Amino acid sequence: MTLIDRYILREWLGALGLVLGATVGMLVMQSMYDDLDDLLEVGAGTVDIVFYYAVKLPSFLSVVLTLSLLLSLLFTLGRLHRNLEIAAMRAAGLSLWRITRVIWVAGVLLCGLTWYLNGTVIPWSVEASRDVLQDLRIRGQGKVERVDRVEAVESVAFDNRPERRMWFMNRYSRYTSRGYGVTVTELDADRRERTRLQAREAWFDEEQLGWKFREGRETWIDPVTGEVQRTVPFEEKFVGHYREDPALMLVFDQRPQDLSFFELERIIAFHKADDDPKVQRYAVRYYGVLAETLGPLIVIALAIPFAVAGVRVNPAVGVSKSIGLFLIYFVLFKASTALGARGSVDPLWAALAPNLAMLAIGVVLMLRVR
Repeated sequence: MTLIDRYILREWLGALGLVLGATVGMLVMQSMYDDLDDLLEVGAGTVDIVFYYAVKLPSFLSVVLTLSLLLSLLFTLGRLHRNLEIAAMRAAGLSLWRITRVIWVAGVLLCGLTWYLNGTVIPWSVEASRDVLQDLRIRGQGKVERVDRVEAVESVAFDNRPERRMWFMNRYSRYTSRGYGVTVTELDADRRERTRLQAREAWFDEEQLGWKFREGRETWIDPVTGEVQRTVPFEEKFVGHYREDPALMLVFDQRPQDLSFFELERIIAFHKADDDPKVQRYAVRYYGVLAETLGPLIVIALAIPFAVAGVRVNPAVGVSKSIGLFLIYFVLFKASTALGARGSVDPLWAALAPNLAMLAIGVVLMLRVR
């Protein structure tokens, strides 16, 4: 790197570190406002609380990194522009691309970092922090409640369309890994009920790779007339061809934004050959996480023109314009997500369209100030 590259990089990284620290601190405070009372209610100690937020901290980076990059670039380049340092560099024959090349190289590296964060670190943080909170609740509630009721998920429903099977559980205990009040309905090709298996409790046997049911009844039904043909009670029953994963059942009805990248991947992989319209929402979110990889380049393409346009322009002008563009991006993102969730637009293009539109705007602005 030349002297100019090192100078610009040093100035920018200093601002980035300050903004990143301040933004992360604000999000941690917001998280403490939301979760701290719950942690104290289940008897979490100081070490437990510190460990929980240390595990949860990386999950903030997907939002913080893009915002911090934008603000730090506007501040650094705007200050250099007001001090006429960029004007002096351009008077020496350097183009705007040449002056900011170190920032563009850093942006490409940040795209790789964003990919790694979204694909590995943030999913781990989301799942691990959720598990830590559940463990703390289990430990706290286990003193006053029956074990089989600790950390139960109420009303679990799962439609296994490829195998024509529907599940419903009144509740599922993460602590005992068992479902209670379980009903499994098998359907024919026209989705009419053929058999119904009801049990007081059921669990997935990982050794035998199947589901075990206890204290229940199996009923056979005529799909055409809906009449009960026969019913047989049982004390315990093992069904080897039931292979549904309990973890998949628990995440399928959650909001896409509450799921990690890996959980979204599991849902889409399981239902990729299915026409279930619910999968569209998860596919849009999944591709949206991948499209966020372009975020650093989009921010750089928008920040540089705003920071160096005009002579001694008030920094608030650039900030207000950037906020306006990100408001447009937010509207495009919401509209595109809604269309993708309804199946009107392919999920891949629904996720990419807002990012590609903002990147195109940034490139046009860069060409105008060149």
